[in-house]
Amino acid sequence: MTLRILGKASSINVRKVLWSCAELELAVDREDWGSGFRSTQLPEFLALNPNGQVPVLVDGDVVLWESNTICRYLAGRERRDDLLPAEPLARARVEQWMDWQATDLNGAWRYAFMARVRQSPAHRDAQALQASEAEWNRLMTLLDRHLERSGAFVAGPAFTLADVVLGLSAHRWRMTLPERPLLPAVDAWFDRLNEREGFRAHGNNGTP
Repeated sequence: MTLRILGKASSINVRKVLWSCAELELAVDREDWGSGFRSTQLPEFLALNPNGQVPVLVDGDVVLWESNTICRYLAGRERRDDLLPAEPLARARVEQWMDWQATDLNGAWRYAFMARVRQSPAHRDAQALQASEAEWNRLMTLLDRHLERSGAFVAGPAFTLADVVLGLSAHRWRMTLPERPLLPAVDAWFDRLNEREGFRAHGNNGTP
């Protein structure tokens, strides 16, 4: 049965799921929902995700929302322990960085992204923009220092879901901020990600 993914292709969170599906070699049927397409406030969408946000995964009778959770589910469904280890500590090391991306890192870049990319009238406070950019750069520097120690990828020598979710965030950082610190470990890691077809198609594809 083909998986249904509800959400427009430009959404960073939809792209996480699409890249994961590419790594898992899963066929998907993506439907355009969100700004510029069908409204996520329509009753039929809210029945699937009461938060009114993309993506939503429909897998037969299974309905899931929250992009990182969807990625975990799909890796587990396919028994891909390389992407999401079964061993508790190895899995926790992947999931801690996925959670960090969804909480600390997302919280840092939100104001800067809304101001610079979305040109939001509600995000024009210069001090708030400066603070958001500074925190975003600080956290990316933290990631750079971690990558110096971890090896080729975020959770160690092997590619995992942590690289999927953080790879999208790193691309957004590179596309959004005009002034960024030099982070050689992040740059080298980004080059390694760019060797993957799924990242070229859904991550480093020109969309912040």
